Amino acid sequence: MQRPAQTALTAAMLSLGLGPAAAQTPVPAPTARPIAPAEPSVSATVTRNEPTPLEYTADKLARLKVPAGFTLSTMATGLGNARMLHVMPDGGIYLSRRAQGDVWYLKDVNRDGQISAGERRQVAQNMKLAHGLDVRDGKLYVVGEKTVWVMDMSKDGGLSVPRVFADGFPDAGQHPARTLAWGPDGFLYATFGSTNNDSPTQNPEEATMLRLTPDGKTREVYARGLRHTIGFGWHPATGVLYGADQGSDWHGDNIPPEEINVIERGKNYGWPFCYGDRRPDPFVNVGSIPGKVTKAAYCAGTQGSVLNYTAHAAAIAMNFYSGTAFPAEYRNDAFVAYRGSWNRSEPSGYEIARLVFGADNKPEKIEPFVTGFVYQDEGGWKQFGRVAGVATYTDGSLLFTDDQSGVLYRVRYTGGQ
Repeated sequence: MQRPAQTALTAAMLSLGLGPAAAQTPVPAPTARPIAPAEPSVSATVTRNEPTPLEYTADKLARLKVPAGFTLSTMATGLGNARMLHVMPDGGIYLSRRAQGDVWYLKDVNRDGQISAGERRQVAQNMKLAHGLDVRDGKLYVVGEKTVWVMDMSKDGGLSVPRVFADGFPDAGQHPARTLAWGPDGFLYATFGSTNNDSPTQNPEEATMLRLTPDGKTREVYARGLRHTIGFGWHPATGVLYGADQGSDWHGDNIPPEEINVIERGKNYGWPFCYGDRRPDPFVNVGSIPGKVTKAAYCAGTQGSVLNYTAHAAAIAMNFYSGTAFPAEYRNDAFVAYRGSWNRSEPSGYEIARLVFGADNKPEKIEPFVTGFVYQDEGGWKQFGRVAGVATYTDGSLLFTDDQSGVLYRVRYTGGQ
């Protein structure tokens, strides 16, 4: 009774080209998946230390320190969540306000060193988490959480209704501040931070710098492994692209450091597994590394930083000095706004720092330039400023914002006069 069934099965196998030998060929065993290499256990003392925030008042200006020969003043107050700046050749200033999702236009029309209420106005609105901004060919470009907008500019600083230039970028998550700038190659560069602290992300455009074509229709991941490189720019003399990256939190007071990187196309900068000069981060799960290799092996294939700064200082903006009013040694240096730490025993950041380049146009060191926003008082830490945007003004002075109290500061060189 079973023979006809066997015959039918054999006929079916032959019709599919499967002879008796093929039918008996064993299925290959699956390839074994590598096991992540073991790592020694580590521990860290971590601190949540947020200095008590205070409003800016005129008497606090005396607390701020600048190098000899420089003077510091306020140019405007009451600006709200004042973030990034773009200075026009005629002295007009575009200012983004991330919390309000808008852009303002400021101009010291009477040239008295102050921007009064009548010299400022809102010129764009309804742009979620509007942050980084840049100008090209008579148009202002602004990047928010998931969108880049473009607006036509008028001579009086006014803007047209925002139009979508590019869209569909990663969710904001932990790092909602985005920055963009037009590169010397005519492409638009934009950075999108990680949605988390120290774990690999699912979206390939997270923790990256992207490069968009001039029409905004296509883009590529220009560099990856960058946790949150908000501040970046091209050296005026060499054209090298530098970026200031923020390190992970909750890994102790001193690691990972804040980084200055040379950003190159197609390179991986190591986050979340490596920091600094390709050093393995002992607090990140090795099992998440692609290929299940050791951290040392993985980090050896990444790009290391060119300079490091105090951990958790939180770089938020970078501007290469383009003026001539400062002493000659400041030419082609960059200024970095370090917003300030919240998870370090002794706070770091809360300052404008100078990225010093040598005679060979290579970065040598990072040194404080404007300090004093954070201080100890009555047994605790207090602060009255979270610095944000930084830009060179038309007269060669330096502008920077405090987005906590809505202040626009100005640093001038007077030579001690």
